[in-house]
Amino acid sequence: MIEEPDDFVRAVEAALFACEEPLALADLRAHVGDAGDLRAALRRLEGDYAGRGVNLVERGGRWHFQTAADLAHILRREKDEARRLSRAGMETLAIIAYHEPVSRAEIEAIRGVQVGKGTLDVLMEAGWVRPAGRREVPGRPLIYVTTEEFLSHFGLSSRRDLPGIDDLRAAGLLDPVDLALEGIGGQSVVENDEEEA
Repeated sequence: MIEEPDDFVRAVEAALFACEEPLALADLRAHVGDAGDLRAALRRLEGDYAGRGVNLVERGGRWHFQTAADLAHILRREKDEARRLSRAGMETLAIIAYHEPVSRAEIEAIRGVQVGKGTLDVLMEAGWVRPAGRREVPGRPLIYVTTEEFLSHFGLSSRRDLPGIDDLRAAGLLDPVDLALEGIGGQSVVENDEEEA
């Protein structure tokens, strides 16, 4: 027999269900108060919803309900396809994700070409990148980091879930030049970037 949830667990469930955006623990606590163990309630709900049509998930320290991955196709509707991110945009996003916080000059040094202002603007409009202050060096350049929306969009709990070099190699996403350099005994540019991070 399944144990019925107590009033605190039900309150947590209701708050998560009603909110339009994912909630951090502090935000959730503001809705439900201190009447129970919030982490235990979330674990209980996560277990209760496992294998169902919707799941309780945590992304970047924020909790929300989402459609089960295997059922997402049911809710898709035909719509205009969103503009695809350019290669420069993808490269810039990857550099920010793997090296954050990073300045425009650091992005340019890694890419080897200048970054157009429009590229960063597109990433910020998508909600995936945001300015995170200024580096304390001459000129005080802006530094950029990824956002909670970035983690949520790509299904990551944290930046630690980003694919590593072996994952990228297995998926065939490494530049053929890097693979050729490895084949002749050179060291991959990707591995050098990873060591510096």
